[in-house]
Amino acid sequence: MGVVIEIPSALKQYVNDQDEVEVSGSSVEEAIGALVAEYTELKVNLFDENGKIRSFINVYLNDDDIRYADGLKSEVQDGDSIQIVPSVAGGYSTVKYS
Repeated sequence: MGVVIEIPSALKQYVNDQDEVEVSGSSVEEAIGALVAEYTELKVNLFDENGKIRSFINVYLNDDDIRYADGLKSEVQDGDSIQIVPSVAGGYSTVKYS
């Protein structure tokens, strides 16, 4: 058993329409690295040109935001779950209501 990475709907097309992918690794960084090594088209959607997770992508380990732990260096164990969650933002509306 490895680490399960839950794939958001917006990115499922890059992982053969799977909801989750099992990978191995001892940290969040290694697990996500294994994911993008297997599904190379996913990398550009998760990482910026400097190799950092894009600012609008949140990563959770067992439902805990990794930003409040050790970030990508957070340790994982077999059976852990990583969630990739793209931020959702509202926009400016030009609709006028009467």
